[in-house]
Amino acid sequence: MDYNKTDPEFVERVTHFISEEVKKEPGQELDDSTRYLAVLAALAGCQGTGVYEELLPIALDAGLSPVAVKEMVYQSVDYLGLGRMWPFLRITNEIMERRGIALPLESQAVTNMEDRLEKGIQAQAEIFGDRMKEAWKAGHINRWLADNCFGDYYTRTGLTLAQREMITFCFLAAQGGCEPQLTSHARGNMNVGNDRDFLMKVVSQCLPYIGYPRSLNAIACINKAAE
Repeated sequence: MDYNKTDPEFVERVTHFISEEVKKEPGQELDDSTRYLAVLAALAGCQGTGVYEELLPIALDAGLSPVAVKEMVYQSVDYLGLGRMWPFLRITNEIMERRGIALPLESQAVTNMEDRLEKGIQAQAEIFGDRMKEAWKAGHINRWLADNCFGDYYTRTGLTLAQREMITFCFLAAQGGCEPQLTSHARGNMNVGNDRDFLMKVVSQCLPYIGYPRSLNAIACINKAAE
């Protein structure tokens, strides 16, 4: 459908807002790869499949690597669940295949079934501090967080730890209702070098896609974490 014909006034305003105001707001700019990675993660978080399908080819053309996109989609399973992650994996695969990108991509795994817990604990401690070295013992969900969420996904190559914390922040901010976890991961972002100003830029660039209420909630969580 050509929305320029069916909804020209809306397209004019939303295009201007995203391309001229948000993208170019002084002090809120991000490089293209970072901005697209954040926005695609936010679209997964808010279940924006239609916009994701339109934006992914543009992001790839702008230089965002297929590996980075796939790693973002894989990691989203921990924060969205398989039911909400699955459509984004399907869309990503379909677009990459249409563009002649050979699948599967090169492996990014660095753990196996024997060491995933140990390395997951290490990743947690690197982000949240040494107290996480014992947190996995608090119950089976905590153990799953260590071996599955962090051991299976955070340890993978293809994205840096800082990039992984950024996309987690976007998943949580975009889906809403996760403010305690969002505050915790805002703090985790700051621990790996994504400071308050950077997170504010991320929220600013994602705002057109997730709306004002969730963006304002995210800012409140950033400010709380910065305290």
